[in-house]
Amino acid sequence: MKISYYLPSNIEDNQTFEVLGWPSKKIFAKTGIRQRHVSAPDETALDLAVKGCEKLFADHAIDRTTIDYILYCTQSPDFVIPGNAGILQHRLGLQNAIGAVDINQGCTGYVYALSLAKGLLATQQAHTILIVTTDTYTKYIHPLDRANRSIFGDGASATLLEQTDVENIGQFIFGTDGSGAHNICVKTSGLKYPKSPQTSIEHQDDSGNVRSEDNLYMNGSEVFSFTLEHVPSAVTAILAKHNLSMDEIEHFVFHQANGFMLTHLRDKIGIPEEKFLICMEDTGNTVSSTIPIVLSELMRTKTVKENDRVMLVSFGVGYSWAATILTYKTAEDQK
Repeated sequence: MKISYYLPSNIEDNQTFEVLGWPSKKIFAKTGIRQRHVSAPDETALDLAVKGCEKLFADHAIDRTTIDYILYCTQSPDFVIPGNAGILQHRLGLQNAIGAVDINQGCTGYVYALSLAKGLLATQQAHTILIVTTDTYTKYIHPLDRANRSIFGDGASATLLEQTDVENIGQFIFGTDGSGAHNICVKTSGLKYPKSPQTSIEHQDDSGNVRSEDNLYMNGSEVFSFTLEHVPSAVTAILAKHNLSMDEIEHFVFHQANGFMLTHLRDKIGIPEEKFLICMEDTGNTVSSTIPIVLSELMRTKTVKENDRVMLVSFGVGYSWAATILTYKTAEDQK
């Protein structure tokens, strides 16, 4: 498994929000975030994806002609029709004898993509798979929506999986509860509620956040309750599926939603602080890219060692949740 990630050059730190009356120290205390990267007005999720993939190829000396499948995860595509995956194939100059599929999965997208990739590799429908995650949620957020603007950042990741990686990817558990779909939603992002002058009318909530129906809405308290209800049981379920105990996991990598939520989850589940990774201080919540960013940093800093077990737990929009356990192998060991 080889991973790289790319973040836009434009940075919004907490000081940016001071002029709006949002104390920077309070934002950090509540979110664990000091800065986030924000895509330029003319920079799309697909642009970030291209840069992330090119960085992967350069970082790991990858021969792009060997790639025979793309799994592309985003909830901020350039187009609904056509999908981004096919356009990405063309922009990267990949071969035409290739599969290319878009996944609209948000925060759980990376773990879902790993499960799909494992199935494709195990059945030899593909031999070298490129998993791409990229979201530009900031484009959905109203400039005066403090709650969301202070949390989300933009970014992209690219992961290369080959046949030798299959045995290092464990089993999966999944969960879905569509009754909570409206709690993380851009109401006019599809065809059900077309954009109109009425949907663009701005409203201010009780906390002073401004948004319209064309912007991202997130019910923070409901999402927090959902997370505390389902994530601990997901951890229990994935351990049971592998017949492992908590002590046998070296690293826990959860979706990086926000620091406050992650700390509550860690304490509720009883995960030792030194095993629990919080890596969002300089990136914010990058939606589908949070987990691969943490994995990339684990590998880059050599924090993860040979044969370490790494639990991945994702949760969010949908509602959806998913988990798996990886066993880390160096590229040399896999030869």
